Amino acid sequence: MTVQQCVWVLVLAVAVGVYFIPSPIDPEPFIFEGPPPALEGPLAVNTRLQRGRRLFAGQLKGPESFTADQNGNVYTGTVDGKLWRINNETLTFITQMGQNLPECGTSTDYEPVCGRPHGLRLDRHGQLIVADSYFGLFKVDPWTGQKTLLHSSKEGADGIPFGFLNGLEISKNGTVFFTDSSSRWGRRHVRYEVLETNRLGRLLSYDPESGSVRTLLDSLYMPNGFAFSADEDFLLLAETSIGHISRFWLKGHKAGTKETAMNNMVGYPDNIRISDHGTFLVGINTVRFRGRLLPPFLDLLAPYPALKRFVVKVSYVILCRDTQCALTVSYDLCSNIFLIECSIGDKVEPKVIIPSTKYQLQGYKAPSIKL
Repeated sequence: MTVQQCVWVLVLAVAVGVYFIPSPIDPEPFIFEGPPPALEGPLAVNTRLQRGRRLFAGQLKGPESFTADQNGNVYTGTVDGKLWRINNETLTFITQMGQNLPECGTSTDYEPVCGRPHGLRLDRHGQLIVADSYFGLFKVDPWTGQKTLLHSSKEGADGIPFGFLNGLEISKNGTVFFTDSSSRWGRRHVRYEVLETNRLGRLLSYDPESGSVRTLLDSLYMPNGFAFSADEDFLLLAETSIGHISRFWLKGHKAGTKETAMNNMVGYPDNIRISDHGTFLVGINTVRFRGRLLPPFLDLLAPYPALKRFVVKVSYVILCRDTQCALTVSYDLCSNIFLIECSIGDKVEPKVIIPSTKYQLQGYKAPSIKL
């Protein structure tokens, strides 16, 4: 047998072996509505994010969500399970959400032990309300670091434990809204959640007076960050795995209903914030756009569950590492309530996109944005 024949036999043996290995995921097919948008017009590439100043580079590991108090202190949580307070050039440790081990932050395998704070906001009493991806909802004193568990992930809601707590906002009446991105996969297996394209996420609310948790929406595609409108008649919610933003009505004759606000986006939306100008700023964690030699990786895989299973079995998938960039997209919200003069109904149209090649945000502070 020649060397070439031996190689083919080996490849065939590996392929057959991989075929019979059980896949950890149970994916569903998904077809995006049309090709991804092109980077032209309002979506044309620019380098505005490169003008930002990098703060605490190498000190803050993966800061996710930011909130600020009236004295200018900024709070965030990092991938090593820690909460921090930022004041000018000073970085102060507040507390560790789980165990404070030397290995925290070195691998996602330690996250279920160390914790991973995601969404966080200050309540009306000046206490931090934190959604830890693994442990649940917490109240944290930002000055003493004292933690109080409000609702554990094991308790969950409607008999289903929380698998991946993510975004969090507090309404004007004190109700805590938060997302559970997946009831199956924890944050450390986020790639599996993205590839499965299953509707296993929920939007929930927590009543601080009664301690009760209520499911507002279920069957969501990896619900992530969200933001209230100025008068809280609705919220915009990122469904990350399908490049989609939904509008969930909280008031009026549409209360309790969900509709599409933005679809087939230029990337996969993450956090959403309302700006000083009434627009919504959307963080894009991975891009997808028309004009590259090959279509976006996830677009190629999305319709084919068998191919997704195979890819997961043969490799630990690295999503979109071929395009390293940071994006912030600003959207004008056009509705009779929010903008007085608007002729396109309840649609969300792209206004500005700000990508910058090979630039990572680490502690980026934008004073003009409401955090």
